[in-house]
Order: sequence, then structure tokens, then C-alpha cells
Amino acid sequence: MPRLWHYDATTVALQRTSDRMGRPPAEHLTRREREIMDAVFALGNRATAEEIRARLTDPPSYTAVRTMLTRLEQKGHVRHQAQGTRYVYSATASPATAKRAALRRYLGVFFEGSRTGLVTSLLRDETWTGDELDALQSEIDRARRQRRKP
Repeated sequence: MPRLWHYDATTVALQRTSDRMGRPPAEHLTRREREIMDAVFALGNRATAEEIRARLTDPPSYTAVRTMLTRLEQKGHVRHQAQGTRYVYSATASPATAKRAALRRYLGVFFEGSRTGLVTSLLRDETWTGDELDALQSEIDRARRQRRKP
């Protein structure tokens, strides 16, 4: 039986995509669940409950972390493998997929969805080396060439 999700018009496409992929969209994670997912990725996408707990802000009990991991597994966001007497958790989404989803969330929250706003802010607020600016220019040039192709 499919899960019923509360969503607005902007998440309908995400819901349809997640239905095809068999996972709910990341936007439906609680703040703590998202923090756990971030910890899993930060730990190389292979982590025990205790390793995850150690990375959490104001960490809850070990039992609470295990409960949240079980919930994330039921929702289809993580899976586990038994390694001796403990479980090692990994995300079901690839790091690249998670990175894109996190960037979309960040863009939406802080830049009203504007990629230009994000990049402009980074360029103005950070100190850049010549090599970094050259690398950015190369990516801009590549994107322009790619856009021109039919």
C-alpha cells in the first residue's frame, strides 16, 4: 500500500519521481532525520549508530538514534548490513543524488531558487585564488558550449 504524503503543488513532481524510485522525497524528513542522513554521508556512506550519534547536535540516546534509523529504513532512506553484532547503515540514494537534493533545499531556503544568487554570493563573500577562478571560468565556458549544442 503506498504511503500517503502531505505535499503542496511544488512537491508533486518530486512525489511522482520518488514513487518511481521507491523512496519518499528527502523533503519529508524531519530535521533530526535529515541530520542523521547528513551524518551518514559525512561518514562515507557507511556508519554505525554510535558513529552517527557522535556527529549529531545535542545527541539523543543511542536507543533513540537506533529508533530513528529504523524509521529511516522503513521510509526507504537507509539500509543496513550486519557486521558482527552491530549494524552498518548506508543511504539508499547515491551521494551525487543527495548532493543535488541538498543543494536544491539550500537554494530554495536562502536564495529563492536562484543559482545565480548563490554563485554571486560565493564570488563576493569568499577569497578566491587565481587557479580557483580559472577553474570556475572553465566550467562556465564548458556550460556555454554545452548549451549551444543541439
